[in-house]
Amino acid sequence: MYERKIPITLDCGLDLIGEVLYGKWKIRMLYFIAEGCVRPSELQRKIPDASRRVLTMQLKQLEEHELVTKTIYPQIPLKVEYSLTEFGKSLLPVITMLGQWGDEHQERLRNVIEKQYTTTQMMSDQMV
Repeated sequence: MYERKIPITLDCGLDLIGEVLYGKWKIRMLYFIAEGCVRPSELQRKIPDASRRVLTMQLKQLEEHELVTKTIYPQIPLKVEYSLTEFGKSLLPVITMLGQWGDEHQERLRNVIEKQYTTTQMMSDQMV
């Protein structure tokens, strides 16, 4: 069983939002669910770099944090759909603003990230 090495800090809103949204794919999943991608297979197609296992784990966490709700239809094969709760919908303006900021600064962000990646790769190659 997983045990945290560093205790959770929940002293401010940023700590709380970080705890709820931490995970590489969570913000994208919320966005896609809001757009109507409600089946796990649809999310997998929209986020092909994420493994099915990770998507399932992060969907479960979003459900535990009451941002999405899971509906299971009793049929064969089972049909599972996700939808945003009202609480989850309240995050959409924030997600939209983050996306707009990223779009507005994408060239600069891309350059910074690529520079960091190149530096890390060079350091890694020197260690070998």
